[in-house]
Amino acid sequence: MLVAYLPRGSSLESIAVADGASVPEQAVWIDLVNPTPAEDKVVEKVVGVAIPTAEEMQEIEPSSRLYIENNARYMTATLLYQQDTPLPKTTPVTFILAGRRLITVRYDEPKPFALIRNKLARSCPSDITGETVLIDLLDAIIDRAADVLERIGAEIDEVSSQIFERRRSRAAQFYNELLGNIGRKADHTAKVRESLVSIGRMLLFVVNEAEGMRWSKENRAQLKSMHRDVQSLIDHSAFLTNKGTFLLDALVGVVTIEQNNIIKIFSVAAVAFLPPTLIASIYGMNFHNMPELDWRFGYPIAIGMMIAAAILPYLYFKWKKYL
Repeated sequence: MLVAYLPRGSSLESIAVADGASVPEQAVWIDLVNPTPAEDKVVEKVVGVAIPTAEEMQEIEPSSRLYIENNARYMTATLLYQQDTPLPKTTPVTFILAGRRLITVRYDEPKPFALIRNKLARSCPSDITGETVLIDLLDAIIDRAADVLERIGAEIDEVSSQIFERRRSRAAQFYNELLGNIGRKADHTAKVRESLVSIGRMLLFVVNEAEGMRWSKENRAQLKSMHRDVQSLIDHSAFLTNKGTFLLDALVGVVTIEQNNIIKIFSVAAVAFLPPTLIASIYGMNFHNMPELDWRFGYPIAIGMMIAAAILPYLYFKWKKYL
C-alpha cells in the first residue's frame, strides 16, 4: 500500500495512491506499507532514490542500516509492534530523507505510526516537512518505548511481591506461572532494548548529518534531547533485565527451599520410625532364649517402647526447630 501525505492548511491529508498513479509533488511524507515492486518503482521515479527490499532491511550491520546514497539519508531501525499482546514482535522500518521529503518503508503496523498519522491529520504546522514528520515519529516511538518499560517495571514489581510474599508451600502450577511470567517480561524487555539501541544509533546518525542537511537549531537540539532520553531508557531496560535475572534466581531459591523442606520431613519421618522398626525386628525373631516372650506384660512393653522410640525423636527435632 502506498500512501502520500500532503499539507492542507493546518492538517496533513492522506491520499492512497492507486496502482499506476503518480505520487503528488506536494507530498512531504510517503508511507510504503507492504509495498509491491510497482509501488517501489513509482516512488523511485518521483523521488529519485532506491527503495530497499525487505531482505535488505533485515541486515543488522550499522553500515547497512545507516548510509547515504544519492544525497538521501537511509536509516533502518528495529521497532516494536503488538506491544499490548502477550507476544510482542519486532520489525525493521526504513526511514529515507530525500530533500524535504520523508519516505518510510515498513511491513508491519507499529503503533506510533497510527498515533502520528492521527495527530497530524488533526493539526500540523503549515510549513511541515519530512524532517518534522521524522522527528514526530521518533518522539512517538521513544515515548511508546518509555510507556512499555514503565508497564514492564510495574509487572516485575508485582511478580517480586508474589515471590517474596510469606506463605505456606504453594502448588507447582503457581511457580510454573511465575516462571513463565518472568520469561515473558525478560523477552519483552530485551526486544524494547533492541529497539532502543537501533533508535539510538539512528539518532546519532541524524544528529551528525543534521548540520549538513541545514536543519534548524531547534530541531538539532530536540534530536540531542531525544538521544539522551534513549540512552537513559537503555540504562533503565538494563536495570529491568538485571532485576528479572535476580527474580529468576530468587524463584529458583524459593522452590529449592520448599523442596528441601519436603525432603526434610521425609528424612525426619524415616529417622523417627527407624527405632520402632528396630524394636519390632528384634521381637520378631524366633529365638527360645528371649525372656521377654514369657513376660505377662512383654507385648505391651514392646508396643510402648516402639511408640516412645517414635515420639522421642519427633520431640527432639521439634525442640531443635528442624520441623
